[in-house]
Amino acid sequence: MTQKIALITGASRGLGAGLAEMICQTHHIVAVARTTGALEELDDRIQAAGGQATLAPMDITNPDAMAQLCRSVYDRWGSVDLWAHTAIHAAPLSPAQFIDAKDWEKSVDCNVTATGRLITYVAPLLGEEGTALFFDDPRAGQKFFGAYGATKAAQIALARSWAAETAKTGPKVRILEPRPLATANRARFFPGEDRSALIHPKDEAQRLLAAL
Repeated sequence: MTQKIALITGASRGLGAGLAEMICQTHHIVAVARTTGALEELDDRIQAAGGQATLAPMDITNPDAMAQLCRSVYDRWGSVDLWAHTAIHAAPLSPAQFIDAKDWEKSVDCNVTATGRLITYVAPLLGEEGTALFFDDPRAGQKFFGAYGATKAAQIALARSWAAETAKTGPKVRILEPRPLATANRARFFPGEDRSALIHPKDEAQRLLAAL
């Protein structure tokens, strides 16, 4: 294997899928997501573009599954060149006092706890030369975005700390801010929005990668 290895968590749709399609000719994609059917559709598009992928239909909040995945990546390839973390739980909009307890728990588990755990698992695979990408969506403090905004802000705060800690030693940790995307998550947040003005995730992936 002479290709670089890219681990994409949250790869089945949206920006994660767009990133996978944009780099599949230079990277072997390890695509992680819960939805098997969407991963298989992504694999079809990657193969049509001349790339290859390893599909990992897993839940990132399952620590045993993530530990096994990272061990399998190490056993097969030894390292990861790029980790793009796009997985997110987008809880429904709600006034703070009416946030559903299960939605709050899912938001914390996926957006914060799983991210912190994955950093500890993936950092050894990235070593000093790898790159980790996180994607900000600054909704903290906006009305009705309590669960999503708070947990997304916590995720990015954790990534910023890691970036500061590794600035001189590696891996490179980058935090990017995508423009508004034509995704299902955004449609749930803004159901009446004019989607013709939104950007396709693959196009935005190309712009973000060029900025790197």
